[in-house]
Amino acid sequence: MPKLKTTYVCSNCGASSSTWIGRCPSCGEWNTYNEEVQQVQSTKAAATVGRAAIGSSPILIKDIVENRQQRRSTQSSEFDRVLGGGLVPGVVVLFGGEPGIGKSTLLLQVAGKFNGTVLYVSGEESAEQIKMRATRLKVHDENIYFLAEISCENIISQARTLKPDLLIVDSIQTLRTDYIESSPGTVSQIRESASQLQQFAKETSTPVIIVGHITKDGSLAGPKVLEHVVDTVLQFEGDNHFFYRILRAHKNRFGSTSEIGIFEMGEEGLQEVANPSEFLLGTHREQYSGVSTAATLEGVRPFMVEVQALVSTAVYGTPQRSTTGFDSRRLNMLLAVLEKRASFKLATKDVFLNLAGGLKVIDPALDLAVICAILSSDVDRPLRQGDCFAGEVGLSGEIRPTARIEQRIAEADKLGYKRIFVPNQQKNIQASKYGIEIRFVDKIEQVIVAAFGNG
Repeated sequence: MPKLKTTYVCSNCGASSSTWIGRCPSCGEWNTYNEEVQQVQSTKAAATVGRAAIGSSPILIKDIVENRQQRRSTQSSEFDRVLGGGLVPGVVVLFGGEPGIGKSTLLLQVAGKFNGTVLYVSGEESAEQIKMRATRLKVHDENIYFLAEISCENIISQARTLKPDLLIVDSIQTLRTDYIESSPGTVSQIRESASQLQQFAKETSTPVIIVGHITKDGSLAGPKVLEHVVDTVLQFEGDNHFFYRILRAHKNRFGSTSEIGIFEMGEEGLQEVANPSEFLLGTHREQYSGVSTAATLEGVRPFMVEVQALVSTAVYGTPQRSTTGFDSRRLNMLLAVLEKRASFKLATKDVFLNLAGGLKVIDPALDLAVICAILSSDVDRPLRQGDCFAGEVGLSGEIRPTARIEQRIAEADKLGYKRIFVPNQQKNIQASKYGIEIRFVDKIEQVIVAAFGNG
């Protein structure tokens, strides 16, 4: 008979201790240790289990037969793009995001479009709430079965009876298993429930999507082993005050982690954004100062984004530095480069920077467009219509090479831009196959002369 042992486990990182600790020595968080009851096997029983597990023998990799598994489309091109082309049989996907970002909305829409039987399990919402959302989203629910349940054993039992083509569990933090004597949401419950769902997925070749909550620092809640157990980890990002959402893959055993999916939140749910450049660029009838266009890249997907800057005299003596969608520390670095290398005096001026559309872009190639937008606002002179920029700025004022420069040029050419500024070190580009004029620059001084001069 296994013995019961009381331990204290950190809900943030999964570290355990025999006594309660105020601050976790592993992750440094306060008041995260919770009491849990675990079953401990005797030494003799553990040895018996260890001997029983021995039975496999090593084989050569060349002797392994590779079976190409057919992917199943979710009928959502952006969702399939991030997954690597669709759902692989038996895949376990962990889907995380901020509260209210639209996780349940997106999964309900995916369930409505999915060509097959879907079992939607919710431990947070009732059947009436799900029905109301499905009606609002105009989801065709002929193939969706709903189950309000938090017992992991009951969920798996119902799934084995129904034999769905897709299982969605919302969320893993609400589940509990009878094998662990603790409340739902604890580290032990999450770990054991995820293991049971993974075993079900592999045995029946049923794709399983698990919704996971995130902590206050933006990481997925629960033990880190949860991310190791699953095959794919998706993160749904965005700001509740803006319309756009980005779906990223932080881990993908069956595809690339460099793809992203872009959605727009509307009255009828999340709509796919096939061409984000059209939504992120302003349609100004006249030219304004402080506005530039950057050819940026998210993963392997190029798109154009509008950079807006406002430079004004500091009223209260201490200049302000405010950014939206751009790293504030990198803005300070670029301002220092402008003052040191280009002799622009911005130390006594307020600088505000904004990326249109509410997106957060982390791409060094945005530097050149940021600098040009700031200078345009400072001298109150608009940039030439049809210009765009792609280049990283170094501390000495040089323009450094950027990744996938040809994809950026092709995107600018497709959208009808007339001229693009790129690093001089990437002159091996076949400029003749593009209809856009390519200007190669070495330093920011050359960019300033070409962008604001007559050349």
